[in-house]
Amino acid sequence: MSEKNFCPFCDGDDERIVKNDLAFAIYDTHPASSGHALIMTNRHIAEYFDASREEKIAILELIDEMKHVIDQQHKPDAYNIGVNIGKIAGQSVPHLHLHIIPRYKGDVDDPRGGVRGVIPKKQKYDR
Repeated sequence: MSEKNFCPFCDGDDERIVKNDLAFAIYDTHPASSGHALIMTNRHIAEYFDASREEKIAILELIDEMKHVIDQQHKPDAYNIGVNIGKIAGQSVPHLHLHIIPRYKGDVDDPRGGVRGVIPKKQKYDR
């Protein structure tokens, strides 16, 4: 890849923690919490909707494997799992990657609303 097309996931030298034939996981270099990991396809594709059925299954399998690793190493209390698809959604690297973010009791004052927090005004709602 040329400098213009550099991909930190394809060209990076991060240690792969778990992997299978179609995907792999690394720790995030800018973690939101201790143990924050990324799961991505081996094939350089921009987003989740570009992935084959087999690649999506491979990613899902690694979520479970990575959870086990994070549980043992970091002992979180909960998790958020998410994927940003497109610049408007916050995707900063155009290579499909899913975030598995360990959560810890007290890491935020009020965790209600979870992933809805990507749009702060929509995070809190009454039922």
